[in-house]
Amino acid sequence: MSDIQLNNTLKTEGRLSRPSTPSRARTDRAAQRTFFIITLVPVALILIVAVALVVRAYPILNSYNLSDLLLGETWRPNNGEFGFRPFILGTLWVTTVGVLLAVPPCLLVSVYLAEYAHNRTRTIAKPILDVLAAIPPVVYGVWGLLSIVPFVDDVLAPLSERWFGSVSIFSVTQPTGFGILAGGIVLAVMISPLIISVIFEVLSTVPNDLRHASLAVGATKWQTIRTVVLPQVLPGIVAAIVLGASRALGETIAVLMVVGNVPNIPTSVFDTAYPLPALIANNYGEMMSIPLYDAALLGAALVLLVVILIFNILSTLVLQRFLRRS
Repeated sequence: MSDIQLNNTLKTEGRLSRPSTPSRARTDRAAQRTFFIITLVPVALILIVAVALVVRAYPILNSYNLSDLLLGETWRPNNGEFGFRPFILGTLWVTTVGVLLAVPPCLLVSVYLAEYAHNRTRTIAKPILDVLAAIPPVVYGVWGLLSIVPFVDDVLAPLSERWFGSVSIFSVTQPTGFGILAGGIVLAVMISPLIISVIFEVLSTVPNDLRHASLAVGATKWQTIRTVVLPQVLPGIVAAIVLGASRALGETIAVLMVVGNVPNIPTSVFDTAYPLPALIANNYGEMMSIPLYDAALLGAALVLLVVILIFNILSTLVLQRFLRRS
């Protein structure tokens, strides 16, 4: 039997039929709508959380001017004083110190793993990074309490006072070890596995042809990395840093255990601080008999959410501007 006769026979028996074009189009449109709805779920969750916080924080927002809350320096709920400025500045100080301490070594480790390390070394290092990322924050907090706080108090604070004297950012006034530097060191260790993993994956996306072309014209390995590889993945490196900073902004337990939790405006990396996440974790559910106290804590959560959103939006705009220029 010829192929034409076989096809005619199958068509007659109903075993061979052409796909219905309208049916396929409807299926594609349904799939597109489904994926679009799923994509909107994170945006909807953020909006729901933001609206819930606004509703619960409305009493404090209605009773005080927003500028008084954000710029106020005094936190005395018993006296009706709710100033968020020390907590906002404490959050920014600890996060900034943590990111500054984490980024240089993370970048160097990522470059080594992606460009220099043997496959056996990568095989060993990657699981270790995964384990470090999976360690509970409270374990980091205990480690910081037992190791970092004494190290800052006994070593770093005296060295800073001896070397820098009255320079404000390094000045030491009654150091105890608990403070921004201890919190920043703990945060740096916590966010390092995330930053290293992301930068390593980004570096791995650079085509080897670019490396070979650079080496072929006489460039050294380091020159190739510095002038060819890193410029190609700079937006990805910035994105990795932003992810690490976003995690640092919302970290609670580990920082709470080593930062001191004193609501003052920091002037030194050795000063104590009281980040917004620590304020909420320490006090929510307690002293709810104080008027507006519950609303004030939820207002602090709203401020933290807004700070993280602004940080991520600004970083996205910077990335887009860089990509347009490149």
